[in-house]
Amino acid sequence: MKHLSLTDFRNYRSADVELTRGVTVFVGPNGQGKTNLVESLSYLSTLASHRTSDDRALLRVGCDMAIVRALLRHGDRELLVEVQLNRAAANKAQVNRAAIRIRDLPRYFSSVLFAPEDLALVRGEPGVRRRFLDELLVQRTPRLVGVLADYERVVKQRNSLLKSARARGLRVDQLTTLDIWDERLVELGSEIIDERQALLDALAEPVRRGYQAVAGADHHPTLSLRLSTRGADPEEEDGAAVKIGEAAASTVDQFRAALTGARRRELDRGVSLLGPHRDDVLFELNDLPAKGYASHGESWSFALALRLGAAELLRAESTTGDPVLLLDDVFAELDSGRRALLARAVADYEQVIITAAVLDDIPPGLGAGLIHIQAGEVVP
Repeated sequence: MKHLSLTDFRNYRSADVELTRGVTVFVGPNGQGKTNLVESLSYLSTLASHRTSDDRALLRVGCDMAIVRALLRHGDRELLVEVQLNRAAANKAQVNRAAIRIRDLPRYFSSVLFAPEDLALVRGEPGVRRRFLDELLVQRTPRLVGVLADYERVVKQRNSLLKSARARGLRVDQLTTLDIWDERLVELGSEIIDERQALLDALAEPVRRGYQAVAGADHHPTLSLRLSTRGADPEEEDGAAVKIGEAAASTVDQFRAALTGARRRELDRGVSLLGPHRDDVLFELNDLPAKGYASHGESWSFALALRLGAAELLRAESTTGDPVLLLDDVFAELDSGRRALLARAVADYEQVIITAAVLDDIPPGLGAGLIHIQAGEVVP
């Protein structure tokens, strides 16, 4: 990436930042807008913010739209990519001033964001882990943003029908209109489940290497799906961890059968109880769940390993170079040992962008260009 330009994004009326290969540090006191810069870059590659699910929160107060524009270099070729976020209309995207479908934007720019919120990947709720998987799925296969959006719409429509049926006192055998939505739920949901499993399989070794890189030890980290369609309830701490290959039936057949068996419970509660929106990922260290058993340092090592694993996977599959690594105030969260190990793990990537409140948080040896940020302004 050569240049980043923002208009009415978060606290920036406008901003222009020149970026170079190697390490760049955005430095300045907390609350000045450093995170907003890396958030804008992450949005270009994931179509999502790591801090909010509402795109309208990304617009500067009082503005109806915001623009994020980046000049990218792919070998000898330069690309100008742009996303326009609209308060009251659909978002838009362009590449070299030509309109594209916004879902195709991740094809042109790849990044991996490390943030203090990443500890929730290990210690937080299932939704955080689902989001991690789905954002990485979109980066690897941009068309899946449409599948995920379609699935979300089906779940909302199905929930609406279930709530209406419960309010009207309908019996299970009277819910014939639900059958059509069931088939779409199974079709789309099964694709998402299979894609998530394939992603976890691909991540297994990169995460193991990433964990060893930042922890200095191999605690045998593993990742496995906990599927609501196969009896695991992510709301229960002792829910079973079941991998796709451990069931005799196909994902579609298992989903369809589980849905039939759950119809009575779903009608009683007025909500869809099965599917990718209810699944979770189990992270283990030395055959014990990381959530609840791992120490603070081990949890951080696992969270960092997930991001390093994602970066390694994207790097291996890329035809346009390394993903840009975005480290948002992460070093401040780590002890000196893990700071040094993380710095070593990211040092050979083509471009690394770091935010820090004070330069003392940056490990020695990370030669860096400095950009000062103050009150939504890039200070020369």
